[in-house]
Amino acid sequence: MEPHDMWTSYPSLKKDLQKTLNLISESISLPNKEVEDAILAIFHSGGKLLRPAYLLLFSEFGTKVDKKKTIALAAAIETLHTATLIHDDIVDVADTRRGTKTMNASFSTDIAVYSGDYLFIVCFKLLIQYQNSLKSIELNTTSMEKVLLGELGQMNERYNINVTVDDYLANITGKTAELFALSCFIGCFENGGSKNLANKCREIGKDIGLAFQIVDDILDYSQSEETLGKPVLEDVRQGIYSLPLICSIAEHPDFFEPILSKKDSMTQEDAKQIHDLVSDCHGVEKAYELASHYTNRALDGIQSLPNNKQNTKEIIYTITKSILQRTF
Repeated sequence: MEPHDMWTSYPSLKKDLQKTLNLISESISLPNKEVEDAILAIFHSGGKLLRPAYLLLFSEFGTKVDKKKTIALAAAIETLHTATLIHDDIVDVADTRRGTKTMNASFSTDIAVYSGDYLFIVCFKLLIQYQNSLKSIELNTTSMEKVLLGELGQMNERYNINVTVDDYLANITGKTAELFALSCFIGCFENGGSKNLANKCREIGKDIGLAFQIVDDILDYSQSEETLGKPVLEDVRQGIYSLPLICSIAEHPDFFEPILSKKDSMTQEDAKQIHDLVSDCHGVEKAYELASHYTNRALDGIQSLPNNKQNTKEIIYTITKSILQRTF
């Protein structure tokens, strides 16, 4: 399976992403081949590979690029991300992701849990090959902790009608933005980029991640289930309130409390009513304002990066603009 079609315009990057996928496939080996095939299918189910792509792109700002190490780091980042997705699907009791059956739907919750745990091991195995040369190994483990704390923070806020925008941002900073930030940082730093430049890359990655998650959450309220490939508003039934809903609740809590108090007993009709109320309260527009803030901050940061012969800055700018202004 080849990387997503969005990389066709960038043949060199697409080639490196193919190497990343190949390395992941080579690193996964289980006695149960049915489970192994199901795990591999997740990696080949059409994900955009954004985090490894950013890591590879930001590596070009380094002064001593080590391509083999960079591919391994990109594979580790994508493996870590996929492990969190498997655990997400377990918690959400999701049947599909990107049109592919989830591990918990294909097998059992137990097998899905162990599959996610196994991918954490694969991630560490990829990193340990370069333990003597990795300058940011502590940052890697700290980032993993932040990702998990973000997930736990989101779980703690389930069904909390008083959840604030700040609560939401704190959770997605860990859950989503941290891996984008880490990808951009270690891509630069582990290839000889200065600490100052790498930290600038990290801030850019964080803003990209925040904007990306907000846009993703907005799409739940503006696209069909078929377009997204996932159940629209399923998060609401699970008690996970994203930014458009949080902004709307802040304006008119009395509109939402009677419906949201049903918790996991909400019906499809209740979800449709939530959708309509969010539209009436202009929750999507308010969420877009914050998404635009982080998008513009990310794009401004990218513009301030140094120029190089590969036109990396221009490529990162174009890709970032396209994914943060997407409608699918």
